[in-house]
Amino acid sequence: MRLRRYIEKLGPYQSLTLLAVPTATVEPLKLIAVAIAGAGHWITGAAMIVACYTLSLVLVERLFIIVKPKLLMIPWFASVWKGFVFIRTKVLTWFKHLVRDSNRRNRNLVADKRSLRPHRMAVDAAVVNSRTQSH
Repeated sequence: MRLRRYIEKLGPYQSLTLLAVPTATVEPLKLIAVAIAGAGHWITGAAMIVACYTLSLVLVERLFIIVKPKLLMIPWFASVWKGFVFIRTKVLTWFKHLVRDSNRRNRNLVADKRSLRPHRMAVDAAVVNSRTQSH
């Protein structure tokens, strides 16, 4: 808890620097892990990628949550963050509509197939009856 309080007392640009250091370390490591996997060391590369993403999620995400209020005091960061949130919201809304429409189409398709079953059965019965009567 003492570390968190110390981080919260930092200024906006100090917080940005604190966030930039692990981010600038983890992101290149991900590329190195991909290169290692591409060189034929699949297990080592995959383990490195998992470790980098875990480190990124645990450390950088936690750190961002702590320093975000300070970062939003920086005007350019606040405008970039606002733009990111706007685009993220639009994409998520579009995706939700896409999924909802897809689910609706699937339900209609299932309903259409169910409504055709009695008709198909009647047609099949008529064909069977006509064949038996003609013989």
